[in-house]
Amino acid sequence: MEFQEKYNYWRTSDTFDEATHQELEKIKDDENEIKERFYKDLEFGTAGLRGVIGAGTNRMNKYTVTKATQGLANYIIKQGKQDKGVAIAFDSRRFSPEFSKWAALCLNANGIKTYRFDTLRPTPVLSFAVRELGCVAGIVVTASHNPPEYNGYKVYWEDGAQIVPPTDGEIISEVNAITDYSTIKMMNIEDAISQGLYNVVGEEIDRKYIDTLKSLVLNPHVIKENAKDLKIVYTPLHGTGNIPVQTVLKELGFENLYVVPEQEQPDGEFPTVSYPNPEDPKAFTLALELAKKVDADIILANDPDADRLGVFVKKPNSDPAEYEMFTGNMSALFIAEYELSQKKEKGILPENGAMVTTVVSSDLTKAMAKEYNMKLFEVLTGFKWIGEKIKQFEANGDYKYVFGFEESYGCLVGTHARDKDGIVAVMATCEAAAYYKSKGISAFEQMDNIYKKYGYYKEGQIALTFKGIEGAEKIKSIMDKLRSNPPTELAGLKVLEFRDYQANIVKDIATGATKETGLPKSNVLYFDLENSSWCCVRPSGTEPKIKFYCGVCTDSAEKSSKQLEALKEHWGNI
Repeated sequence: MEFQEKYNYWRTSDTFDEATHQELEKIKDDENEIKERFYKDLEFGTAGLRGVIGAGTNRMNKYTVTKATQGLANYIIKQGKQDKGVAIAFDSRRFSPEFSKWAALCLNANGIKTYRFDTLRPTPVLSFAVRELGCVAGIVVTASHNPPEYNGYKVYWEDGAQIVPPTDGEIISEVNAITDYSTIKMMNIEDAISQGLYNVVGEEIDRKYIDTLKSLVLNPHVIKENAKDLKIVYTPLHGTGNIPVQTVLKELGFENLYVVPEQEQPDGEFPTVSYPNPEDPKAFTLALELAKKVDADIILANDPDADRLGVFVKKPNSDPAEYEMFTGNMSALFIAEYELSQKKEKGILPENGAMVTTVVSSDLTKAMAKEYNMKLFEVLTGFKWIGEKIKQFEANGDYKYVFGFEESYGCLVGTHARDKDGIVAVMATCEAAAYYKSKGISAFEQMDNIYKKYGYYKEGQIALTFKGIEGAEKIKSIMDKLRSNPPTELAGLKVLEFRDYQANIVKDIATGATKETGLPKSNVLYFDLENSSWCCVRPSGTEPKIKFYCGVCTDSAEKSSKQLEALKEHWGNI
């Protein structure tokens, strides 16, 4: 069916409600808009859906969400696990409550129990709840840090991690098999409640989650003795992090917590930021203003679903106060060094301990793992692969997970969740900052101590945006060109090894010898360069972007910065 036919069907069929008909009627003379909305189905990717909200097959709406849910329900029933139920959470975005409710009622109509949170919750709480409630799956309605016109739908399996092969492919097949929206099952909420299918969860899960986080603290006495000396500015960026962050920090004894008032309340319009992303320094504008007023030591920001953490730290001896931003690698490794060093000092660092990171994250992790005799595992981008490793460790008993992170501002201390957890990251950052301050060391100085210890590893990323149909073709063209004719030099640095994860090939440039990558196939290209440098290229799985990652290591911050900028400039001119 061509896009115009699909448009006419959606605009006139009784399968779709009047609000959908009216929305589509308004664009009847805009062929480009019709094409954008209907030229394809919104792809149910390896974790779920993400797209612009609106009517159409290529949009987030009641029908695309319940189609995905019907496919999930069909898969759960085929697995014979419908009695275990599904946990459902949602964030502060437009239509998040509605999408999560419709998903619940679709599952209920298929005879599957749901446990839906009463109000918005962070993504890591959903991951925690799946295992706590013994569910077969979980759904969280969120578009993470995307602009307000977006929403999304992520699926978790019974281990609390996002779905991975073969489960993801099998669910995708069930979703794609649904071609008639009128076959999607729904029921009203009154009947669902009366039949015991629709269940509401809330404070009891929150309490267990907070208590679990508090049990991960390594030096509670240090917090009690020094928390009054640490000033923290925090912003949830209009999202879900506010209540759990304030709860856990105050219960641990942190007294000087200042929440950015303009960004404290949930708001899916994100009125104070153009982009609610803690990776973007602009998102910290109000937090920086408050930090300077109160002379804060650290500034912390979660994204709207609170699985990521952005960090600014005060520069020592600055008056008035000046602040520097940590990258996602820096904030994670700041936590990792604290966790590993303290566990070693206390004699609780496991002999078979493991760290897990992604192929685009800092190589400093390799040096840190060697220092603490940890086994390091590298996985593909996406925290689901780290979650899968935790599951494997527990099943095989060969390693014990100690810490995991990805460069995109997400890490996990503990195994209570199987996804990145911005709430536990806030807690661990504050604990570490309080500990180092008790030793007369600022967070800024401790990060520099890490570089002095291991080397001046620096990483950066640039992302080029190409929207729409033409944009998707442009991104594919760039990847195809790099894949078919890989460069032998990047910014003056020789390429030593080329990895094509989609073709499952690692090629030694000097000898031409090849071997397998050892990881699942993925549309990712990696260039191992001379002078301890590297670059990686991949299309974003959630946005119309192609991303270029770079990493370097030299004996000084100045040299590393210069080498990194040269690599970023190369990709910016591609």
